[in-house]
Amino acid sequence: MTAQMSNPLEAFQWNRQPQAAKFVSSLVDDFLAGCPVATKLAQRMRDETGTRFYDWVGHIALNRRDPRLRELNAVGYKAQHDLKTMAIFTHEGGIFPTIVVWDGIFELALKAESVVDFLAANHLDLPVQGEPLSDVRLAKICDCKDNALMVIERHGNASFNQRDAAPKHSIQRLLHLERFRTRERDFSSEDEGFAHANRLIDSAIAALGVNLTCDLWFAAEREFWQRRNRAAQVQFARQQKLGLGWGNHDHHTYRCSRKSFSKLVATFEKLGFHCRERFYAGREAGWGAQVMEQPVTGITTFNDVDLSPDELMGDFSHEPLAERDSLGTVGLWCGLHGESFLQAGMHHLEAQFDFDALTSQLAAEEGVKTMKPFTNFPYLRQAFTEGERWTVPPERVRRLLDANLITQHQANQFLEHGTIGSHLENLERNDGFKGFNQTGVSEIIAATDPRRHASAGA
Repeated sequence: MTAQMSNPLEAFQWNRQPQAAKFVSSLVDDFLAGCPVATKLAQRMRDETGTRFYDWVGHIALNRRDPRLRELNAVGYKAQHDLKTMAIFTHEGGIFPTIVVWDGIFELALKAESVVDFLAANHLDLPVQGEPLSDVRLAKICDCKDNALMVIERHGNASFNQRDAAPKHSIQRLLHLERFRTRERDFSSEDEGFAHANRLIDSAIAALGVNLTCDLWFAAEREFWQRRNRAAQVQFARQQKLGLGWGNHDHHTYRCSRKSFSKLVATFEKLGFHCRERFYAGREAGWGAQVMEQPVTGITTFNDVDLSPDELMGDFSHEPLAERDSLGTVGLWCGLHGESFLQAGMHHLEAQFDFDALTSQLAAEEGVKTMKPFTNFPYLRQAFTEGERWTVPPERVRRLLDANLITQHQANQFLEHGTIGSHLENLERNDGFKGFNQTGVSEIIAATDPRRHASAGA
């Protein structure tokens, strides 16, 4: 990544990292060659879930005498800190697993939402390090002569030296997760909805800290979105056959009205996010986006809003945006369904897959079709599943019609046929590329405009 702060659109420039990708791939290949259990699991991941073993790797541990460590600095890995028994290396220029240097053997750990789910799904009766409801839990799946396959779950904790730490606040964690899962989302005004959500978040942070609160919040958000999206339900069930959950999530996408956008950003900042790159689709498309990342949990949000060119170069993520007398694609979606943060839930979750495998498997096995790819580069491939059509509440249609924001014909179509609400996004990243395709995102935003899908035959 390079930084060019004179232009906000160029503040984050993510580059491909082919050397680092080759280095990590060789480590994974070497591990698979020495671990038949991992090789079999990798095949099942591709065949049964449409995912790649590589994308599930959370960290790789190498013995400090391993000659391959000489390549770390050359491919872009940097030391973060030294612990008493290990050193931690990360690559900030792309999406890569953490490298741990220690006195132990060659170890590879797979990310899962729940270690116990993984063990149960794979009929494994094995000890788990970390008590139930601990921030970090892991289990050794296979201990070969020279390597060990692990599965790990993390909840707002990126530490490597707390494998046996007892949970600090088990009951409080369950309590606040319940509050997030059952929170009221429909209020007479968006301001009331944001205020209510922030009270829940403040209470959780006081009891659990920012990072664990963030982890629990987005677990509840994924659940709410999944309940309203069949493609998500199908793919989650496929991944849960191996006990993996949504451990392969890439980013969570929110659509927001102009009035509420600064509140959305402020709420995410409270949860530990920082603003990353911003996007603008051009004057004709009329929308922008702010990417945000939470460095400890590894959660990324992609936040869409109607935006004009003169607002782009300012601090549109923090300065209030004035309401308009017309709506773009994002504003109309919010007008029909509600804020992603509130009534509507996320517009989509994007997770990392084997792009071709997932596309063909969903269509052949479950009848879930995928739209035309809006990004098809060797290093980045993206496509939505066909959208989930939602019924539109009559009061929302009436409000838009009374404000002259839609026509009577559009109102009739929305009421009769509903309109697209959410998607699952199929993403494949290569060369560690961490960025997005601005042109492609622009095209898919236009392609999913509710006015283009007001009738069932559209």
